Amino acid sequence: MDTGLLSNSTFSNIVGRAKNDFAPEKPKTGDKSELDRNAFLRLLTTQLAHQDPLNPMKDKEFVAQLAQFSSLEQLNNIAETIGEFKKAFARQEMQNAAGFIGKQIRAAGRSLSKNDEAISSFSYQLPDPAKKLYVNIFDSHGNIIRSITLPGRMPGQHEFIWDGKDHNGKDLPDGVYSIFMAAEGKNGEALMVNTKTSGVVSGVVNDGDQVYLRLADGRSINFRDVLEVVGLGS
Repeated sequence: MDTGLLSNSTFSNIVGRAKNDFAPEKPKTGDKSELDRNAFLRLLTTQLAHQDPLNPMKDKEFVAQLAQFSSLEQLNNIAETIGEFKKAFARQEMQNAAGFIGKQIRAAGRSLSKNDEAISSFSYQLPDPAKKLYVNIFDSHGNIIRSITLPGRMPGQHEFIWDGKDHNGKDLPDGVYSIFMAAEGKNGEALMVNTKTSGVVSGVVNDGDQVYLRLADGRSINFRDVLEVVGLGS
């Protein structure tokens, strides 16, 4: 006798079709493969509309689906909130960085530039007395062009002055170079050396994730690496 009610097999077929009908398009590379919240809600509504009154969806299954939808909604709201917060923070960071234009800053870093006879200043910080220091200078291609050994230094901040020459005493072309330093303590132990670079800020760049200060000599410094403002640019 036909009661007009859907059998379990019919219900399963309907739900199966609903999943196909309401499922998102086949995900492309990098896309999410999970149902979005609207598709999930439509699927749940379809299940409720077509379920057999004599054999309704089990409570645990129904509650689990509701919990899944609730979690999906909460995660979506959290993601939206974080996205808005990141945008607001980036705008504020950009405004703060703009205040550094025209000023000479000192920041954590290893780069220095050479332009004719002008070479940007470079400093380093020692936590303890150093018996010996080792300085390696690299060009923009990562080739080592000069190695220098310095005598012992006391704790504190020190300036390093490079003459712009390679290990043969030949003047190197203008450009950006990098310095790596190592220090040996009084008992031969390795010491941490914090290096600092400096320059005059000429602009601000936001690449979407980070804010950078563009220096007058063409280098870029992460805004968050700035340690101090030395003074106005000359």
